[in-house]
Amino acid sequence: MKSNKTRNWKPQTTLVHGGTLRSQFGEMSEALFLTQGYVYQTAEAAEARFKGEDPGFIYSRYANPTVDMFEKRMCALEGAEDARATASGMAAVAAAILCSLKAGDHIVAARALFGSCRWIIETLAPSYGIQSTLVDGTDVKNWERALRPNTKLFFLESPTNPTLEVIDIAAVSALANAIGARVVVDNVFATPLQQRPLELGAHVVVYSATKHIDGQGRCLGGIVLSDKAWIDENLHNYFRHTGPSLSPFNAWTLLKGLETLPIRVAQQMQSATRIADVLAERPEIARVIYPGRADHPQADIIKKQMSGGSTLICLDVKGGKKAAFAFQNALDIILISNNLGDAKSLITHPATTTHKNLTDEARAEMGIGPGTLRLSIGLEHVDDLLLDIEQALASAKAA
Repeated sequence: MKSNKTRNWKPQTTLVHGGTLRSQFGEMSEALFLTQGYVYQTAEAAEARFKGEDPGFIYSRYANPTVDMFEKRMCALEGAEDARATASGMAAVAAAILCSLKAGDHIVAARALFGSCRWIIETLAPSYGIQSTLVDGTDVKNWERALRPNTKLFFLESPTNPTLEVIDIAAVSALANAIGARVVVDNVFATPLQQRPLELGAHVVVYSATKHIDGQGRCLGGIVLSDKAWIDENLHNYFRHTGPSLSPFNAWTLLKGLETLPIRVAQQMQSATRIADVLAERPEIARVIYPGRADHPQADIIKKQMSGGSTLICLDVKGGKKAAFAFQNALDIILISNNLGDAKSLITHPATTTHKNLTDEARAEMGIGPGTLRLSIGLEHVDDLLLDIEQALASAKAA
């Protein structure tokens, strides 16, 4: 069997071949191991396996050959030493945060977060005695002012959901290192192709693999990546005993998604860039936020920490909720859905969907207004998408 070293491979090659484990049958596609448990030849072999003296699989809640391939391929792409794949993106976020903390510890998090992430920070963690502070993450001085003697963890999304704020990961990580805290970055909007948080100093990276990694609306999945010592000392036992494990079938599907990830994201970004530029010139639109445009509020940070833009656009339609709803309802190709990173272009109204449980004040702090929409660009021809948007804007104007 040929060596599967990935040290010098480009991302495109890594995403096709990285982490491949072939059985004795020499299959071309990754094997799908739909099994719960594993058989040992002797009682002594079982004992050795459970003691960690004999490497191998014990139970698919802990590890599985197909899931292991997905984890290793993501590690090769991300530059991480180890990873654990989870049943969903939120399972990854919850695991990364909760396995690191205990009662009496303190989290500092950027306030611009997906609704469920804010719930973990604001509601779930405090119920276990973990203190939390939310800050405007775009200014590193806010992170510094929020520090307490018991601060153990920083959590952020960058770009953020849904307003695409970009946070200086290197600056936040340097601050965390100065006090011995850990930085967890949700990198889903950038994808591992456009931003590499570990190289910027972050300690833990999480993804909802449901998004770009699958990219075709088929399955749920998530992953937590970090150094091996942190995985062994913090995440391993949490993961093993609470059971947020990824289905082998979903892992196989995500492996197939990784093979085409660079092609899909490149095309989606190209289309998103053109659409953002067109929207910025339309009189029906009050605001467009897109990483890569010169008018992005954090354009200087984007230049130094991202290699490209995004597949997401944030826009504000003039006329508030009524106009935003009219715009969505008039779309023909672009579908109303709270997912993102899909081959199909999708749009959602955060104030009434993904961020509906926040207070009006909290949404206003995050820049989410009644006319705010989050647009995820897919793989359709950009000319067709622009025509769809143009006719929908006429409906928004008339609303």
